[in-house]
Amino acid sequence: MRFAQDSYAGNSISAYARGQITINDQVIVSSVIVTPDRIIQDWLPDSFAGLEERHVSRLAELEPEIIVLGTGATSRFPPPEYTAGFLTQGIGVEVMGTAAACRTFNILVSEERRVVAALLIS
Repeated sequence: MRFAQDSYAGNSISAYARGQITINDQVIVSSVIVTPDRIIQDWLPDSFAGLEERHVSRLAELEPEIIVLGTGATSRFPPPEYTAGFLTQGIGVEVMGTAAACRTFNILVSEERRVVAALLIS
C-alpha cells in the first residue's frame, strides 16, 4: 500500500506491504522504530509473539509525546503492564495494525508531534 503525503521535513513512510516498510525510499524488511529524525532497526522483535516489556519500556528513552505501536497485520494489544508506565509520564500510546500505524505516524509527523512509531514487521 502506497501512501500519499504532504511535503515535510524528517522521516516519512511512503509504503507498507506485509514484510516490508519503505521509509524515505529505503526498504526495510525488519521491525523498526521511527521518529521524525531517527530510524532504529535493532530494537524490536520481528513479531508480536516476541514482544517483551523491555522492548516497549525503552521507547521512553526517545522522549516521545506519543507512541504508535504497530503490531503486524492485525491489531493486538500487549499486556497492560507493558504500557502503564507511559501514562504516568504523560506519554500517549496508540496500538494498531502496522499499516494503520504507518499512516498515523505520517499524520503526526506532519503536525510536528514528537512521535515514536514502533513497527513490527509481522
